[in-house]
Amino acid sequence: MRLRWIIKKILGRRKSGLISELSTPTIHRAILRAIEVAAPEGVTGDHLDVGSGSGELLKLIAARYPVGSFACDYTDTLMKLPNQPVQTVDLNHDSLPYSNDRFMLVTCAETIEHLEHYRETIREIHRVLKPGGFVILSTPNVLNLRSRLHYLTCGFPNLFGPLAVGERDVHSPRGHINPVGLLYLVHALLEANFVDIRLNVDRYQRRSLFSFFLLYLPIYIAGRYNYRRELKKYRTITPQNDWAVRAINSRQVLLGRTLIVTARKPR
Repeated sequence: MRLRWIIKKILGRRKSGLISELSTPTIHRAILRAIEVAAPEGVTGDHLDVGSGSGELLKLIAARYPVGSFACDYTDTLMKLPNQPVQTVDLNHDSLPYSNDRFMLVTCAETIEHLEHYRETIREIHRVLKPGGFVILSTPNVLNLRSRLHYLTCGFPNLFGPLAVGERDVHSPRGHINPVGLLYLVHALLEANFVDIRLNVDRYQRRSLFSFFLLYLPIYIAGRYNYRRELKKYRTITPQNDWAVRAINSRQVLLGRTLIVTARKPR
């Protein structure tokens, strides 16, 4: 009976690892919560989902807010919503096919880790947002404890790995080509002139709790030392990025599975 349970867990993990879309219901719920915080009065206007996949996130947002739904992805074959057009675009080479100041809300869930030039995509998202509009991005948290320990032993973060040459299944974990840590994501948003950046996670990883209690004190001590060195010697910490640097060793980042980051385009 125990052996059957172990086999089931292994097969289940393998199946989930190869699933074509990594935007799970937990991530979607976290994005909906982030929208509520960013726009407590509600959202109106048009919503663009970059990397729209099957359209599940589009459906959830449209069911809650009176928005027009727009989808773009590298293919339109993944869309499952009837009568939902998908604008196909190769974000590694092309701009978003929309005019300036077009959308009030842009979501980009589990997509930037599949892109060669995610900073260009973030600049494009800023361009197509209306002044006062906001973006919500999600990406695997490569700085949680599980990922850090995986990097220590394997040389790459969790959910990333050796890249197969010529891989075309960009929606699988094998299509994860760009591990984007919190600090670099925040830097990309700031460089694109976003403001009001907020951090959240979809959920805490319970399997990391033991590592958290065991390693938090040495991580905290080493983190404080490195913080002072970066601040005083290298002068890389500024008022703009200070909160993100401090957050690197926070409970959210050490235990969070997926980063949910919200930012607004200035009015």
